[in-house]
Amino acid sequence: MTPGLPAVLRAWSLVGLAARLLACGLLVVGLTETGRADQAALAPLLKTLDLRDYTARTAPPKFSGSTLDARPLSLAECRGSVIILNFWASWCLECRPEMPVLERLQREFSSRGLVVIGVNTRETKEAARRYAKELGLTFPLVLDRDGKINALYGVVGLPTTFVIGRDGRAIGFAVGPREWESASARALIAALLAESAPPLAAQ
Repeated sequence: MTPGLPAVLRAWSLVGLAARLLACGLLVVGLTETGRADQAALAPLLKTLDLRDYTARTAPPKFSGSTLDARPLSLAECRGSVIILNFWASWCLECRPEMPVLERLQREFSSRGLVVIGVNTRETKEAARRYAKELGLTFPLVLDRDGKINALYGVVGLPTTFVIGRDGRAIGFAVGPREWESASARALIAALLAESAPPLAAQ
């Protein structure tokens, strides 16, 4: 753990990358009585994708920001959806191949409750807009000109991606690119989408 990090970041401190590719087919993930996928059942999928997982009841830091089209967006308003939260920048070479993949996942799974959010790191609106237009991105892109959201999540390298469940709990994160269209990634997304959305009162 990095000395001096505030408590809110301790659960989100990042670990080094490890290249592990394991053979994986579509796994059937059992749901608990509450309609939530068991963390132990998700573990093989997280491991195959080389995602760092979290202990039960870990919640990601709340944030709010403004999108490219000046629309306010907060993490809280997306509760009830499965969220892929991706931190990126136009100068990040490893970010570029991931973005169209995330766009395809958003288009394929949005009707079932998947929300992809991109957080741009310390760039101008014009730079982010050009990049989004070039790659045909339609999912929400939040501007983080002062780096506050990046700092809140302890982001130290790009791309960094967080996966959040319907109930708002942290599922896992990755530093560096991942195979988001792989069978294991799709199995993870499908398992989380199969969970019951939390009651309105709990949102």
